[in-house]
Amino acid sequence: MPSVFVQGRPVAAYPPLAPEAGRGSVRRVTEVGEEVLHKPCRDVTEFGPDLAALIDDMFRTMYVAEGAGLAANQVGFGLRLFVYDCPDDDGVRHVGHIVNPVLEPLAPAARRLLEEGEGCLSVPGAVVAVPRPDRAVVHGRDRDGEPLRVEGTGYFARCLAHETDHVNGRVYLDRLSTRERKAALRRSADRRAEVLARRDVNARALDEGREG
Repeated sequence: MPSVFVQGRPVAAYPPLAPEAGRGSVRRVTEVGEEVLHKPCRDVTEFGPDLAALIDDMFRTMYVAEGAGLAANQVGFGLRLFVYDCPDDDGVRHVGHIVNPVLEPLAPAARRLLEEGEGCLSVPGAVVAVPRPDRAVVHGRDRDGEPLRVEGTGYFARCLAHETDHVNGRVYLDRLSTRERKAALRRSADRRAEVLARRDVNARALDEGREG
């Protein structure tokens, strides 16, 4: 099996960071409680340079924040869009972006829930076990408006479901009990400063690499 899939298609080789990141700028990651994270995003209707530039910025921001995925509302844009660079449980790397994503419903017989650790860049520092199906299929479009279908298993399926939740106005805390949610927010409050400081270091290192 190929070791890297880009936009759902196998490729022979791929750089450590998606090329989009080299063109982008780092944006502030929104945090839980901000309105843009808690309401459904609107469909993207214009495909052009502005959308491409936002995707570039999202890739760079995702890498600086050490994430596996990032939705547009996590950088303040209420648009149905996310980017990802995420491995599955077999070590296969998946990289790409999806515009106007829709998660395909799974038949009950095809659903197997896995309860594993999950974090969110908008809840810095908190990782909580969240049940998710071990398979996900997302339909949408690419930056040029062309139809796109991406399928994932294991951890990558979790990423696809998590990011689609974001564009629907949900964060992973919404899937937790009140007690679990409060515990996650406490952990985030305790670790937030440390996580943000590390992002600043990563941003400087990435800028130095671009200048070099």
